[in-house]
Amino acid sequence: MEKTSTIESFNRRDALTALGALGLGAVANAVAQPAGTPAPAAPAAGASPLSLQDLGWDAAKGEYTLPPLPYPKDALEPHLDAQTMEIHHGKHHKAYVDGLNKALKALADVRAGTGDAGLVKHWSREVSFHGSGHVNHSLFWRMMAPPAAGGGGKPSGTLGEAITRDFGSFEAFVTHFKAAATQVEGSGWAWLVYEPIAKRLLVIQGEKQQDMMVTGVFPVLGVDVWEHAYYLKYQNKRADYVAAFLNVINWSYCQKLFDRAST
Repeated sequence: MEKTSTIESFNRRDALTALGALGLGAVANAVAQPAGTPAPAAPAAGASPLSLQDLGWDAAKGEYTLPPLPYPKDALEPHLDAQTMEIHHGKHHKAYVDGLNKALKALADVRAGTGDAGLVKHWSREVSFHGSGHVNHSLFWRMMAPPAAGGGGKPSGTLGEAITRDFGSFEAFVTHFKAAATQVEGSGWAWLVYEPIAKRLLVIQGEKQQDMMVTGVFPVLGVDVWEHAYYLKYQNKRADYVAAFLNVINWSYCQKLFDRAST
């Protein structure tokens, strides 16, 4: 990855462009800082559930790095296999990180007068796609946990109450969420999100990493239904993969996202 001091001009507005494509108000504090600034401290209680540290921001280099998985690659077996996790994280997620860095550098070059301003539209789209891919995956890994470490089951607390209120029951939510995930056209995601105007939960579909997202919503739970997320184990049986995903949902982390969005 090419490195240059022009990355130092990467500011808050640039970072919000990268993070905002998904409507991630919940991670608005996770923005890049000028190169050379100290690494941020560990998040305090009540801080955003996805910090700048979690996104792999390297202040010294002025670029993002691929954050490690929060558990061993085989920790979600038998529901998500180790080989898929290794490729998904080490190859696909890394490609989004690399693409985001490349696009941000190109835009910094434009601002510095050394890049082609005629390509701003292209590079802005690249930031939207790769930045959303990076944030989506950084959330996705944390939205799962091994069954022995709390994955699966049902949500409790205020999130469980909100799901019952807005979908009728947890079982009705599962039916809706599974259908939405299975029927995403092409590659994309299914999301449980919090809409802050009506103050209600919604299930929506997203195509690619950022298309069809509702502006201003906050992510609570998402499942990646790109084929690379499941094809080695489940082949074309996306519905089986989505059903397996339910066994590793980290509802505790989803509760933190919900708390952040709804307060």
